[in-house]
Amino acid sequence: MKIMTKTKVWMLAILFISFFVVSCDKDDEEPLNEAQVLIEYLESVDSPLGKYYVNTTMPAITSATDVHNLMAVNAVYIIDIRSATDYADGHIEGAVNVAAGDVLSHVQGINTEDYDKVVIVCYTGQTAAWATSILQLMGYDNVYSMAFGMCSWNAHFADRWNNNTKNTYATQFVSEATAKGEEGDLPELSTGKETGQEILESQVTSVLADGFGAANVSATEVFGNLDNYYIINYWPEAEYTDPGHIPGAVQYTPKQSIALAADLKTIPADKTVVVYCYTGQNSANLTAYLRVIGYDAKSLLFGTNGMIYNEMTKSKWTTDAIMGYDYVSSK
Repeated sequence: MKIMTKTKVWMLAILFISFFVVSCDKDDEEPLNEAQVLIEYLESVDSPLGKYYVNTTMPAITSATDVHNLMAVNAVYIIDIRSATDYADGHIEGAVNVAAGDVLSHVQGINTEDYDKVVIVCYTGQTAAWATSILQLMGYDNVYSMAFGMCSWNAHFADRWNNNTKNTYATQFVSEATAKGEEGDLPELSTGKETGQEILESQVTSVLADGFGAANVSATEVFGNLDNYYIINYWPEAEYTDPGHIPGAVQYTPKQSIALAADLKTIPADKTVVVYCYTGQNSANLTAYLRVIGYDAKSLLFGTNGMIYNEMTKSKWTTDAIMGYDYVSSK
């Protein structure tokens, strides 16, 4: 009996020591950096798209003319994400009305390979660009937004662009450069998932639920307190100087800067990030990506068309962009 007792004591001691060692090993393990896992996944050929969308084919934008031509050969599926009321007032024939937050589940329910392009349509092209970026990140490589939205389809819908080209801030743009800061930490994600795909799916669900309303900001808000934001000028470096940029804005080159091996980590994770381009469509694409990887990012509505319209020499909204194509009403 004494031998058995000693044996039991030794066994318990060994179990205790083993448990203590394992517990210490677990305590020593670094917590999973979900943002790092997700970004490395999206930048790799293992991503759903098989490439890094942001620095390759982003933005995925097509023209109203292209959509019109594809309709003639039944090679396009059109998703209209405007309100049900505005859709009823007039829409492209055959377009399906879907809430912006439901675009992923809707696309998952169709065979996208049956079409040359699946085209997301909104009012101005900005919300559609945001939604398109999310779908591209999820692997739908033939999804596009329609440039300038319904404003480019017919003059009946064009007021949103016609009324938002402004020169209000032309005198406030500057040419002096603001340098990027030192690399910092990535955003903290806490999905509880471990693989890149699982984290991606969780983040996409959250970003879609927040909607584009949480992902945009007006020029009035930005200029009201420039210090509130980290502002990204998202266009080529030469144009950062001429026609200039928002005071304090930092230049990031499309298809180059936004990567772990480039300048991604110079974007602060503890500040609201504002991205702007010429029209708000490219910036909406990038904003969607930044929100998926954890940044509090917002796209500046209407881009420089809404700030320095008279100073711009390209990517300007004009009535020449209005195609005058037919539309139908369901009223």
